[in-house]
Amino acid sequence: MKPKYKRILIKLSGEALAGEKGHGIDESVISRVVGEIERIHEMGVQIALVIGGGNFWRGREGKKMDRTTADHMGMLATVMNSLAMMDALEQRGIPTRVQTALIMTSVAEPYILRKALHHFEKGRIVIMACGTGNPYCSTDTAAAQRACEIQADLLLMAKNIDSIYDSDPKLNPNAKKYDHIKYMDIINNGIKAMDTTAATMCMENNIPVLAFGLDEKDSIIRAVCGEKLGTVIDNN
Repeated sequence: MKPKYKRILIKLSGEALAGEKGHGIDESVISRVVGEIERIHEMGVQIALVIGGGNFWRGREGKKMDRTTADHMGMLATVMNSLAMMDALEQRGIPTRVQTALIMTSVAEPYILRKALHHFEKGRIVIMACGTGNPYCSTDTAAAQRACEIQADLLLMAKNIDSIYDSDPKLNPNAKKYDHIKYMDIINNGIKAMDTTAATMCMENNIPVLAFGLDEKDSIIRAVCGEKLGTVIDNN
């Protein structure tokens, strides 16, 4: 198999890392994901990761809490996931750096675009944590922004379902599955595949997105090699 893309950004949800436990980190899930990342890294693909924090904390859980404080707690949750992923990658001998949008130099580098690009050239994986560093912004938005900044060839959105549907397939057995959808349709129809800010950012910068199921066998490898799966979101 040969990769179709040179530089990619993979967005992983925190919930996906929790596996069936629903909370915390399932090491078997991380091991499986890292195994796929290792294979595409060996193909020479430059890889960035953005990981959510929902397996530890979601801002909306702090219902009586100041929104900014709750969102900052969510950013810290993404750091825990990022450090766990870094450790798993380095145990396989893959050089990895965690960069954070909030400064915490004792555990990670600050996010600096030029430094991230240098890491790619050196064959390192870069995990970008703390979202955008700003409250009121989701990790979907962070993934879209970082994908634009590094000029990724593809943004991979690893989901808990295999594609994008017009409604929840778990609740509606007649839900329509999309193989391809335009950004404007995502925005105009309020489809909850990715938030509107992220969709707009990718649309304006012409970054294609592939939303796919993380649970499918070798799904990351297959996606990077151009195999048809999931739902493609672009301007065409």
